[in-house]
Amino acid sequence: MAPLPVSLSPATQTEHRIAWLTLCVGGVAAITAVLLHNLLWAAGLLIGSILAWFNFRWLRQGMDALVAAAEAQSGASRPRVPVGAYFRAVFRYALIAFTVYVIFKVLKVPLASMVVGLCALGPAAVAASAYEVAHSPAAGR
Repeated sequence: MAPLPVSLSPATQTEHRIAWLTLCVGGVAAITAVLLHNLLWAAGLLIGSILAWFNFRWLRQGMDALVAAAEAQSGASRPRVPVGAYFRAVFRYALIAFTVYVIFKVLKVPLASMVVGLCALGPAAVAASAYEVAHSPAAGR
């Protein structure tokens, strides 16, 4: 017997929607570049959108850890932020920058294409927000 699906909060559903829309936006951009016969740009767009997806996941995990730490210290007069939270925030950007640099140097993928691919998170967030507005209880009135 299969386990019953866990009901996700609306915020969690939106986060999941943003995550897969980021990959979809990058995929559509990469397919468009392939159709325009520019394989290096297609690779860069796809790589950038995958890195944006990782960045979003790591950001979400970091925020979840901060919320858990804040809830655990709710009665403290001076709550402490774990040092690991700062490290993960900086490490996330350093890892993405290092990955982009290595791909740019080794595979000769255009830097601009990866940067544009990293921007796939923006349209994904806008699309997910528009979906939430269109499907909100107030929109049904």
